[in-house]
Amino acid sequence: MPLLDMNLARDGNICFWTSSVGRKLLMAVTGFVFIGFVTIHMLGNLTAYMGRESMNAYAAFLQGMAHGGGIWIFRVIMLTLILVHICTAISLTLDNWAARPEGYRKQCRKSATWASLSMRYTACILAVFIVYHLLHLTVGWSQVHPSFVHSDAYGNFIKGFQNWPVSVFYIIAILCLGLHIWHGIWSFSQTLGWAHPRYNTLRRHVATIWSLIIVCVNISYPIAVLSGILI
Repeated sequence: MPLLDMNLARDGNICFWTSSVGRKLLMAVTGFVFIGFVTIHMLGNLTAYMGRESMNAYAAFLQGMAHGGGIWIFRVIMLTLILVHICTAISLTLDNWAARPEGYRKQCRKSATWASLSMRYTACILAVFIVYHLLHLTVGWSQVHPSFVHSDAYGNFIKGFQNWPVSVFYIIAILCLGLHIWHGIWSFSQTLGWAHPRYNTLRRHVATIWSLIIVCVNISYPIAVLSGILI
């Protein structure tokens, strides 16, 4: 019996992680972690409005966590989670396509939203944006940010957003992020079993307010630089 129980438990775990339900849960959890990270990252960048010293001190604090090793541990964890999120999304998409190789003659999208319908497209834009953002304001690749100085986060921030095409791209990416976050919060709460007429209004308000705050605050950075509020 113990051996049988062990086999059942093992098979159950395999079924869970290979099932669409298991992968949706995994995608929801990793997505919620990213939403938390984006929120904290947004709050940290508010130090730009406090001046050069405050933002540079904040950047130095992050770089010095655990004697410099903390930031790299965090980056590895986040990179792993985002790869899991992307691979899970691709897997679920391929399963959906395989289940409907010819598609529907007529689609009924009464319950669909702009956020849900655009998830694949916003995800592609965000994938490009994440790579560009890392090269632009984290790594400081000279081909992307020629004026990058590793010890001056504030200066990199200002000079980076003084470029109009860069700022426009950031704003577009943040708008895509807002749609992605809205649908992510809505789907996450649904995956947890909170999809109920009693809670749907609250779920919608939370998703809307949270995504709007992240969009408005993040868009304010390039606008503040281009308008001369931050110099």
